[in-house]
Amino acid sequence: MLDAFTPTDVTTPGGARLRARTAGSGPPVVLLHGYPQTSAMWHLVAPDLARDHTVVLLDLPGYGDSLAPPAAPVEAFGKRAMAAEVVAAMAALGFERFAVVGHDRGARCAYRLALDHPDAVTALGVLDILPTADVFARVDAAFARGAWHWFFLAQPGDLPERLIGADPDAFFLRGPAPFAPDALAAYRAAWSRPEVIHAMCQDYRAGATFDVADDEADRGRRTIGCPTLVLWGTSGPVGREPDALGTWRAWAPGACGHALECGHYVAEERPAETIVALRELLARSY
Repeated sequence: MLDAFTPTDVTTPGGARLRARTAGSGPPVVLLHGYPQTSAMWHLVAPDLARDHTVVLLDLPGYGDSLAPPAAPVEAFGKRAMAAEVVAAMAALGFERFAVVGHDRGARCAYRLALDHPDAVTALGVLDILPTADVFARVDAAFARGAWHWFFLAQPGDLPERLIGADPDAFFLRGPAPFAPDALAAYRAAWSRPEVIHAMCQDYRAGATFDVADDEADRGRRTIGCPTLVLWGTSGPVGREPDALGTWRAWAPGACGHALECGHYVAEERPAETIVALRELLARSY
């Protein structure tokens, strides 16, 4: 599925061991995946971008084939800490400046990276999210019913891990999903491991605490200045937001973007349109 991509394990100063897969040559771009996936989610997009870019696929700390630091606290799964790990991994691979594109949880890491490390980021792409603090500020009954996992996974202790671990497929495959068989096999191989389930829960615990606090501390004080692309699905969670682009422009005043006729998994449901949009973004980063 990603046979042209060479795997490498990078140990960061923070103690994580991140799995990177790299292909192509040219200006670097790192692609970050979402929950409950791995970097395999980019299999329909990454090979095209690698025709004229150096494409790095990273599994987020604790996800896929990446390992979080042993006994890492919740704060280590905050997007500020994750972003620092991505910067360190890219530096170890020889890239001090790069474009970053993320989907879902990876997009939360990506925009935090652009805020905290502006000198490292040449362009930013975020797929099907709103900023974390804005999401929590908009929580209503409809969101709570549709995204109840945000609150379940964030519960303290090990109850979510124990319940999910009893039957991971029943939890993660609750409805139809537009995943290719090989991609789904990669996701299932990851989420069948207790340490990956724990990392996912820690990610959401950090999202509800550290990530919200970091966003609120930056609101109105810092913005993203690099070229920024926002894509979302009309049937995804951002699709019901009346002004998604306006929300993002409070954080990235020059943001541009649009909706695609799909659900949440933009890169897997509409890969051709995603490639076109990302290529336009990357052309603006040179």
